[in-house]
Amino acid sequence: MPSCMIDPSIERKTVSGFKFPLGVYPVEPMTPMIGYTEEFEPEDNAEDMGDWESWPDQYVFDIVVPADRVESLWQQLFAMMPGRVFPIIDYIGHDAYREIDPYMAYEPIGKERMTNALRQYQPFFFEDGMVGFGAVSESPFFYIFVDEHKIVTVRVEPEFKARVEKLLEAFDIPNREDPAGADAAAHEHRSILVTTTDRPDMINGDEILERMRDAWRLILNVDPDSNVDDEGNDLGMTPWLVLARFSTDQSPHDQYVQIVLTAESLRRAEEYAQDLVVKKLHPDGDWFDVVIISANRLTKKQTSTLLKELPDTKPLNDKALKEESTLAFRVLDQP
Repeated sequence: MPSCMIDPSIERKTVSGFKFPLGVYPVEPMTPMIGYTEEFEPEDNAEDMGDWESWPDQYVFDIVVPADRVESLWQQLFAMMPGRVFPIIDYIGHDAYREIDPYMAYEPIGKERMTNALRQYQPFFFEDGMVGFGAVSESPFFYIFVDEHKIVTVRVEPEFKARVEKLLEAFDIPNREDPAGADAAAHEHRSILVTTTDRPDMINGDEILERMRDAWRLILNVDPDSNVDDEGNDLGMTPWLVLARFSTDQSPHDQYVQIVLTAESLRRAEEYAQDLVVKKLHPDGDWFDVVIISANRLTKKQTSTLLKELPDTKPLNDKALKEESTLAFRVLDQP
């Protein structure tokens, strides 16, 4: 199966013996501190989980450890969870108006499927500064998340409090007010995977995310019927760059198409792109499958620059920003 590897030219930053993740590191002087904080949150103050039911009373642990201890801590915490969990991924993607792409599963999967993927793509999940991942279970409620800084957050019902504390004690992680990882100072994020240009047998973060969306049944957890930025500003009609995967009974292997279009929401961008792929590429066959891999909004400047690089494009003009339109469409040799 395709795998990934760390770019050997990337050096790890270490301060006072504390090893930072390869993909996120401070850019100003700081003193890292191993440790954890612990806080009780009653049900009424739990974070909003959208379509999820309210979270119960819980203890919240935020845990800072060096990069070389994150994976072993994850494994021990993950072992406490029940056999089926809901995976989570946060990805610093390519949308011009959203910093984080939050993906969640709304159907549980067996834990072994998560474990196999984390082993397969270990550098990406445990070292890359563009991704955070985790899992949650409902009965009992148990939440673990390793964010893009590789800070570990655990949320558990009160009966698990002592077990988590005992585990942290076994790891020699002290309870303190001021644990400090990469996010405690000005810092940089980067992808640490070798590029597919240098190693065509390897895959990048976008391709790993595509595989996880399939394997973990992840859904982008944003409102598909609105079009707002991170501050809640309504953007109206915007340009989108859509990547779609398709296959047919005549060509069952996956093929990809890139589309630049304008639409007023994520749902309309995806539906418009699907209809367009079917209309342009549907052969005379029994079935035709189209999957939207990504749909990212572009600024006007990004769109104009991209259209100059593509063949057979239409200009981004006032008309295109008032009604749905196709600005570019091309089948890719590879995504």
